Amino acid sequence: MDIRVQEAAFDLGAEANAFVGKQAGMGAVVTFTGIVRDLDGTRLTSMEIEHYPGMTQKALETIAEEAASRWNLGDILIIHRYGALRPDEVIMMVATAARHRADAFQAAEFLMDFLKSRAPFWKKEVTDAGTDWVAARDEDEDALTRW
Repeated sequence: MDIRVQEAAFDLGAEANAFVGKQAGMGAVVTFTGIVRDLDGTRLTSMEIEHYPGMTQKALETIAEEAASRWNLGDILIIHRYGALRPDEVIMMVATAARHRADAFQAAEFLMDFLKSRAPFWKKEVTDAGTDWVAARDEDEDALTRW
């Protein structure tokens, strides 16, 4: 299990290839990449992501351990960035490896749902009109009910 919280950008292709290269005996790898998207109707200048390092690392480890206990996984990779990110920049990556694709897909979806709602990151949108903290969304919370 490799869990990193970092300010620096990362090479998505290199990370995916390195992850796949360590998965001897696995039949499936699923990856998900989160990207900063522009806002509807307002130009996003940046998304500022804040966190408390020890708290965030522990929360991501707990979420990953829960996924590993629910599905038959060979490995998990989570990389999440913080700091000021511009539209179209990569925020995060999740990768799961399993002998069978269903486990890899379900674990990746579980990780994404819990990272979106339970990981202690605070996001502020900076636009031409000012700044706003991103509020929790009901649909993100609702997604947790399937787990």
